[in-house]
Amino acid sequence: MNQSALLRPDWTPATIALMILGFVVFWPLGLAMLAYIMFGERLRGFKKDVNESADGFFSSCRRSKGRYRNHFSTGNVAFDDWRKAELERLEEERRKLDEMRAEFDNYVRELRRAKDQEEFDRFMRGRNSKRDGDDNGPAPEFSTP
Repeated sequence: MNQSALLRPDWTPATIALMILGFVVFWPLGLAMLAYIMFGERLRGFKKDVNESADGFFSSCRRSKGRYRNHFSTGNVAFDDWRKAELERLEEERRKLDEMRAEFDNYVRELRRAKDQEEFDRFMRGRNSKRDGDDNGPAPEFSTP
């Protein structure tokens, strides 16, 4: 750790002054500064340990995500068969909706591209007519959306 830092977790004049100021202004700030002075060296290791344990917990949740979804049984075979068929039907509907959304996104993207192309072509026609010296009247007005 950089020992030349002004606010290192140690009993330095700056940290003592901030702790006293914290107690004067709002006592939890002074208490937080005192905790930083006393336990600041351990914060880096503590943060690393917490991050590793959280990563392990969430990765185990991801691994077991689909484990119980299709293998849950109520004991009633007819209900379980109906439930499985409904879940498959809903999954198929979700897949169709995802495909429709992707098609619509492509349509909107192409529509925007065509609109941009048309605006660019109109700009170039106006620019070229100005450059060629065609003084047939005022330049075309360009509208912004």
